[in-house]
Order: sequence, then C-alpha cells, then structure tokens
Amino acid sequence: MAATDWQPARLRATRALTPDIRLLEIEPAGPVAPAPPGSHLGVAVMIGERPDTRSYSLIDSGADGLYRIAVKRLPDSRGGSTYMHGLEPGARLSISGPRNHFGLSPGRPGYLLVAGGIGITPLHAMALALHRTGAPFRLLYAARTRQDLALAEELRARIGDRLQTVTDDEGGRIDLAAAIADLPPGGEAYLCGPLGMMEAARRAWAESGRPAQGLRFETFGTGGRHAAEAFTVRIPRLSREIVVPRHQTMLEALEAAGVGMIHDCRRGECGLCTVKILGVDGTVDHRDVFFSDAQKATNAQLCTCVSRVVGGGITIDTADRAG
Repeated sequence: MAATDWQPARLRATRALTPDIRLLEIEPAGPVAPAPPGSHLGVAVMIGERPDTRSYSLIDSGADGLYRIAVKRLPDSRGGSTYMHGLEPGARLSISGPRNHFGLSPGRPGYLLVAGGIGITPLHAMALALHRTGAPFRLLYAARTRQDLALAEELRARIGDRLQTVTDDEGGRIDLAAAIADLPPGGEAYLCGPLGMMEAARRAWAESGRPAQGLRFETFGTGGRHAAEAFTVRIPRLSREIVVPRHQTMLEALEAAGVGMIHDCRRGECGLCTVKILGVDGTVDHRDVFFSDAQKATNAQLCTCVSRVVGGGITIDTADRAG
C-alpha cells in the first residue's frame, strides 16, 4: 500500500463477539466512502518494537462513517491479533484502504457463501449486500462450537433461514458437493476459511464440472497441517542462512534479513512471493491456495508468506536476482 494512502483514525468502540473474537469500530479522520463487499482495511500495528501492517476484512459497507472489523486472537499469533486485542477505545490508529481483491460479481442467478470460523468476516458483508438487493443466496457457516459462531445471531436476524450453521462439536459438517449441486447454472461460490476447507471446496467444484472462474475464495493464511516451529532457510547464491522463528513467516524473516522479495497479498493467494526449492530436509507445510495439489506434491516452489517447514530446513533460490 502506498504511503500516501495512510490516514489517521480512532478506535471508537470494541465488543467481544466470542471469547477470542473482538469487534472493533474504527472512525477515520476523513470522510468514508461506502466499501463494496469483500473489501479489507490495512491497519498499522506494532509487533514488539517493529512496525508492521495487517489486513482485516470489513464486515459491512461502512456507510454510516465507521469501519468495522472482527479480529480473532490466535494462539499462534505472529503478533498482529495480540496487538489489536490490546487496543482500548480512543486509541489512535493509522489505516489504509479499503481495498478489494475479493469482489462480489453482480447479477448472478445464485450465490453460495461458505464461511469457516473467522472467515465469516468478508462473507458477512456479502450476505448483507445480497440481501439488500434481493439476490438468491445461501450462507453456510461452520465453527468449532456454537460459542464460536461470531455474528451468527445478528446475521440470522437480518437474513433469516438463508443462514445455515454447523459446528464440529455437534458432529456437523458442510456438504460442499450438495451445496454446489444446488447452485443454478451460472451461479458462483464465495468461500473464506481454513486451508482444509478451501482445498475441499476446490476439489468439489472441479468434480462438479463448473467453470473454474465461478469459485472465488479468500484465506486467512494461518492454518497448516503441522504446528508452526522454527526452521532454517539457506540461500546458496547469496551465501545466507536465515532462521525463521515460530511466530514469524518465512517472507518476514527474509525481509528482515535484507533479502529482496516481491510480494502482495501475504495470504498465499497471489503467488508473487514464491521461491524455487532447491532442497529440503524435513517436510514442507504448503499453506497457500495458489498452487494446485499436484504442484504442491512436487515441492518445486513454495509461497513464503504462509508456507513453512517442519522437522528441518530448506534450501531455496529467490526470485529477486538483485538479492
């Protein structure tokens, strides 16, 4: 995000949605233009003594002059969610955007929205927008327990039985194949949730024979198949060996070490931060949605913004030849 895009703002109010999800109402210093559903807000944060940025989906349009985000405090947080949960009303913020890489296409014959956990945030805004226009849609929302269904009661009051919730502790699960089959021809699906849900949806969509462009998704880049642990990155061309701590991404560690990197989304979606894998001792935990399952199986490349290594280290070459 360009430096000129940042503006001052104030945290007007906060509210607990669940034991680990907090709603924050942010009041910009300047005028607020209503944001289309799927938009996200950049927020400047402090990770220890290091400034950084985080992106959070807006849960509504901000038409009343306030930006609302919901932030989940993660046990494996890299620091952003901990910082956001520590803010009190009246705190001064620096924000950027809103921007939108997860836009909702208008005029489709049907919409399927699928949320997992904190992935409800962009889909909450989409559901409200579709409801306002009278568009045909369903919102399927999965969480670990009923206590974790943030915003569900408020949503149900607005959209009624278009919302269906399921929880792991009650043995519920979303039947993605059936939900996709119920979509009319030309309908689109929008998903946001953990990596496993995204991969299952992509497989179900492909098996349905529907056009690939009809499936849209956004990740929050936090989950993998293995618990995060520290690992070592070797870059022979630069004669560098860099340790990636457990609470830092590979991309952040490379940047902090002065290695030139190209990146954009930081969520494993755009593929700009990929590097070539020259060798690995251990297991690559691919956490992106950019590469297909077949591509991940080759271990030829990885997205440094979300993917990690467990049980060893990795040898890579970077895309930026200037190093």
